[in-house]
Amino acid sequence: MSSSSFLLSHPEQIKLQAGGGLVNAQMVTFHLNNKCPFPVWPAAAPNADHPVIADGGFLLLPNQTRRVHAPPTWNGRFWGRTGCNFSTSSSQSVACQTGDCQGLLSCNGSIGKPPATLVEVSLQEDKSKPSFYDVSLVDGYNLPISISTKPADRKCWIGGCAKSINSLCPQELQVLDRSTGAVVACKSACLAFDLDVFCCRNAYGKPETCMSSMYSTMFKDACPSYFSYAFDSPPPLVSCFSREYAITFCPSRWGTHLPM
Repeated sequence: MSSSSFLLSHPEQIKLQAGGGLVNAQMVTFHLNNKCPFPVWPAAAPNADHPVIADGGFLLLPNQTRRVHAPPTWNGRFWGRTGCNFSTSSSQSVACQTGDCQGLLSCNGSIGKPPATLVEVSLQEDKSKPSFYDVSLVDGYNLPISISTKPADRKCWIGGCAKSINSLCPQELQVLDRSTGAVVACKSACLAFDLDVFCCRNAYGKPETCMSSMYSTMFKDACPSYFSYAFDSPPPLVSCFSREYAITFCPSRWGTHLPM
């Protein structure tokens, strides 16, 4: 399941507010945790024909957790935005250093600007058809993220990263903070060069012809539980049924250990 397989919906879809009136025993709960030493603005975007949840985005301060409810068959993506400032203008085109969605706090169904680490989710209501989820770097990286069922189960867990990709990112892939020059995100080779060989398209649009590159290998070495390119094999995809999931930004020790 790569990020290219997720076709996203329009903002006009029905909104399901966290804690709103449509929440009931059949809803699935995502616990979004910020373990980063800085604010993160989580965002969510649905696939086509699925509703917007939690207005598509909100602020999460360090050590805060927020519950977000979704229908039991919801499909879509989560990501974290960093370095955001929504106070200067309501009409600004870019408000966040990474993961920005048209300068909006509430993404309302719009997707984020890559590069950003993506959590991709496909929920199933029937226990005989387990839900699927993964973490993808196909569009690049900005934050380490872990995801698991709640309570945590090792077979249902995707850890964070063993290394910080931003600290390893080669110059040609770097996204820099304009004021400090610090690396705040790392592009994928596809995003940086827009070449078929890196983007797994046209003649390279199948597993037999699209292979890992030195860039995706670097991603895989740092974050072995994530998709490093579109045809990553074996696919780092988890299949587990649950009514509750935990998504953690900056999990402790880069997420190399299962949370308690």
